[in-house]
Amino acid sequence: MRLDKYLCQNTNLTRSLAKKTISSGQVSVNLKCVKNTAFKIKPNDEVFYSGKQILPLGHRYLMLNKPLGYICSTQDEVHPSVLNLIDVEQCDCLHIAGRLDVDTTGLVLITDDGQWSHRVTSPKKNCLKSYQVDLAENIDTDSIELFEKGVLLKNETKPTLPAQLIVQSKKKALLSIQEGRYHQVKRMFAALGNHVEALHRVSIGSIILDSQLDDGEWRYLTEDEITSINTK
Repeated sequence: MRLDKYLCQNTNLTRSLAKKTISSGQVSVNLKCVKNTAFKIKPNDEVFYSGKQILPLGHRYLMLNKPLGYICSTQDEVHPSVLNLIDVEQCDCLHIAGRLDVDTTGLVLITDDGQWSHRVTSPKKNCLKSYQVDLAENIDTDSIELFEKGVLLKNETKPTLPAQLIVQSKKKALLSIQEGRYHQVKRMFAALGNHVEALHRVSIGSIILDSQLDDGEWRYLTEDEITSINTK
């Protein structure tokens, strides 16, 4: 890898600033000053910038407790992105693995590992997403069986994959689904004549939202949390 590209990937420097930094003699490789921006970095090389070693970032995996009013994308004219809540280097390289609507709160996974993200979002991987649901009307006693069979959503020809509904009280439930169709949870209940008033994602696979995270706070995933997705 070129030295200027290595700096860009592992610091906040832009490509042009990386070139200027290298040309001005602020970068060394294996304790030797290198001013050639195209210098090839080998796997075991040690790169220093202004006396500080620059290590490869590697893949990053984070969980965020999403608050109301934020979107799970990069641009919106009205609402801010959840990525604005993340303070890490090269934040623009991160993406959301499984989005939530602007009025939905709870667990969001963020990474720069595309294959890992696919395991989270693909229905074929059977990675269950669980939601705490508050409803406007009492939950019909037949809903559990209907959700287990799959619900035909409005304007669609195929029912949802089987879902698990645990009724907690007359208007509260825990719903676990495998898919991520557009507004799926809200549309599933709407198909049964009910309205979702509040929606909060509590888990993805075996990754449970950290109870220590307040709204808008985040942390890196543990190795066990990361591999729980990789092994599925």
